[in-house]
Amino acid sequence: MYSETDLQAAVDAKVLTPEAAAAFRSHIASVRAAPGADEEHFRLITGFNDIFVSIAAVILLVAVGWIGASIHPAMGGAFVAASAWFLAEYFTLLRRMALPSIVLVLAFSGGVFATMIGFLVKHGESIFGDNVNEATGAALFGVMALVTAAATWFHWKRFMVPITVAAGTAALAATAVALVLAVAGVSSPDGTLPMILVLIAGIGVFTLAMWWDRSDRVRQTRRSDVAFWLHLLAAPMIAHPVFHLLGVTDGSDIGSGAALLVVGIYVVFGLIALAIDRRALLVSALAYVLFAMTQLFREFGAVELNVAMTAFVIGSALLLLSAFWQNARAVVVDLLPGNLANQLPATIRTTGVVAQG
Repeated sequence: MYSETDLQAAVDAKVLTPEAAAAFRSHIASVRAAPGADEEHFRLITGFNDIFVSIAAVILLVAVGWIGASIHPAMGGAFVAASAWFLAEYFTLLRRMALPSIVLVLAFSGGVFATMIGFLVKHGESIFGDNVNEATGAALFGVMALVTAAATWFHWKRFMVPITVAAGTAALAATAVALVLAVAGVSSPDGTLPMILVLIAGIGVFTLAMWWDRSDRVRQTRRSDVAFWLHLLAAPMIAHPVFHLLGVTDGSDIGSGAALLVVGIYVVFGLIALAIDRRALLVSALAYVLFAMTQLFREFGAVELNVAMTAFVIGSALLLLSAFWQNARAVVVDLLPGNLANQLPATIRTTGVVAQG
């Protein structure tokens, strides 16, 4: 019932000494036969009241956005952003409720972005008329994303909600992609150039996530939660462009060669996930590997049961991986160079001894 964030808050409030908190963590780790770092904790809800407050907040934000938009298109987003900030003063700073805090961060960021769209678009028409080409549109989008990132940074400094860093990073990534497209002045009909840029941005976000992870290898502070959300952002930014470039996302059937390549990439993602002890890559790429495996079973003649066979194989593999995650991770980390392994989260060896990489 108590998260790492709660323990750290108790230490900060001097309710617990750092030594007592460390002893408690060690006790729980020994009982579960696994270190805390291997569990990939993150705080989402502490009780049903989190869900109740989140639902109420969404209803209120929709209402104020609707009222604001009836006055002026920009006022809808402005009302939502202001209301989300006001609500965060109580539910985030005072009550420290996780799920409502996440909802309010997303509402604030979206409200800031919607405010700028409202100034540019009125009654469904751009204030620039028909004089906006693709390059100009991309530049405007980049500027709006940059302003959103700046506003999100102020929100982080005030409330320190872990997902805020991911929201601001997403805005910065959107800024970079949009501005590069604006400078290039061209767009590829098949979306190749934007996907390449998103992939590069995703690798950058992944690098940032690893930087946060490296600063808390035993995952006992807020920094680990920040890394969790950054990994959750980076995973689709990496997985989707990779499989798009392979032609998996165009809706047509792929050959056995491409399907095997998709499965091979998923295995690589699995090895990376084990090494860094984050499962986001596996989840983000799951739909693509399911599609590829379905194609493979169809190629080998299992037409009627191709979907069932795919679900059976992938489901069984993921459950086995989950059951033996620590053991598999220890093997993968052992194969890495020592200087690299020492930068990764703490792991557990097959002997049951917790090691630091």
